[in-house]
Amino acid sequence: MKLTAVTFDCPDPLALAAFYRRATGFEPHPASDADFAGLTRGDGLFIGFQRVEDYRPPQWPGQTVPQQMHLCFDVDDLDAAEAELLELGAGSPDHQPHDATRARVLTDPAGHPFCICQG
Repeated sequence: MKLTAVTFDCPDPLALAAFYRRATGFEPHPASDADFAGLTRGDGLFIGFQRVEDYRPPQWPGQTVPQQMHLCFDVDDLDAAEAELLELGAGSPDHQPHDATRARVLTDPAGHPFCICQG
């Protein structure tokens, strides 16, 4: 079995795809539109973003609206990666469950938590 795609619910697929494109360098899928946008990596991995009416963002770390899932990214320099992602529109929640020298939790513009980890 090989993982080929991950899809996120969100209020604005094109905006969230633009954030992750700038963060990852993945290429936009040519069939992206206002209701479903996607990004692809050279090896075929696909990240999709689907519009959900009345979308409620996850509440990290609370579970009123659970995170449901999150992505983890290895980075060479945590401080530089965090600064770049914050500039792109990521959020930095107060609750950080990891040793900040090894990993950090951020949130994308739609509120999904994700981790950056020292590679």
